[in-house]
Amino acid sequence: MSELASEDEFRLNVMMAGDIQAVRIDEAAMIVYGLSARGEAAIKLHPTGRPEQYLRRVREMLAGSATGSPGGYPVYLHGWTRMGQARNKGLDCLLLLGEAEAVVSVAYSNGLTDELARRAWWAMPVADNARRMLERECVVQGKMGKILAGYLVEHLPFENSPHTIIDTVRLVLQPGLIAAEVRQKLWNRGAVDNAYHVGFLERMPDDLPVEIPPRGDWLALREKLASMVDHPVAIQLGRVLSAKGQAFLQTAEALLRYPADRDVVYALLNALAAYFSSILQPCNNDTPEAILENAGALCRDASTVAGRFLQAFPEYAPEVNAMLILSCMNSSVAVPILSHSTAGGTLMRQRLEPITTPILQQIAVLRGQQFNAMAPRRRQRA
Repeated sequence: MSELASEDEFRLNVMMAGDIQAVRIDEAAMIVYGLSARGEAAIKLHPTGRPEQYLRRVREMLAGSATGSPGGYPVYLHGWTRMGQARNKGLDCLLLLGEAEAVVSVAYSNGLTDELARRAWWAMPVADNARRMLERECVVQGKMGKILAGYLVEHLPFENSPHTIIDTVRLVLQPGLIAAEVRQKLWNRGAVDNAYHVGFLERMPDDLPVEIPPRGDWLALREKLASMVDHPVAIQLGRVLSAKGQAFLQTAEALLRYPADRDVVYALLNALAAYFSSILQPCNNDTPEAILENAGALCRDASTVAGRFLQAFPEYAPEVNAMLILSCMNSSVAVPILSHSTAGGTLMRQRLEPITTPILQQIAVLRGQQFNAMAPRRRQRA
């Protein structure tokens, strides 16, 4: 393997001997950049052999200086990188190796700090790293939170994967990251790409930017339940019949009638079940038929939480039954159908009808409406 040019070796040693915070290598331009408290330094390389071999030698030199190990970023660590299992200690050293995988390892690490996020973002400013770093509360609350969220919002129109869109929207909607007008623009995009709205259902189910009146009997219900403010069924029933709850149900219904693809289906079902999780009963990944039967049995059993509530308010049996059903209708009920088919669009929706129909029926109950199997046409994603 080619040795480093004497000029390159000298300048790299000088750079690494300073208070260096991160290293980035532009392989196309053959330039090594270093970040320090004083700013950014650049070293133009002068390869004495094949560029890829020369860069390998440069990285070995950087590894030797940063960690005392001249072998570069250990190959066996690559499998841990995206699982967040990099050691919390020594993360700063990983940013000195000029290795993309080492930077990813820091971005995914449980030991990430706001300062390390700043350095990692300088070293490798890519959307995947931004999303993973925004999963850390220290970053969300730190100086980097708004910077990363701003980048993701700016590049969101160029994302094509519904899974990525849902994940991104869910992350940037964390409190304090984006302005209200930006949040409204993201919501408006859901008119042509419903993956955006799924992210809203996951992150802010009780604060959707849409005005829907409460169900007609909500005010009367609040007065009736004044003596049961600590009862989980009473709390959830009041929540779902309120204006915010009706907005959630309307949005979920529209998404369920025209899901973009299986990622939207899975995320939507999980968001819907999570909304009713406060009254969740053992589900055991049952079929929709078994879930309906189990919910009915729980309502009839006076020893259960739901049964005790209905003894006092029997007129709300349909609503309580619907909430129990929806609490169990998570993504697991769709797996047997979607895992054996690659169908999308209309065909996927037809195959999902044994799941979506009972869910839509329960939503109709909670909205105080008659179930309508047909729905108005919705503008689909271009």
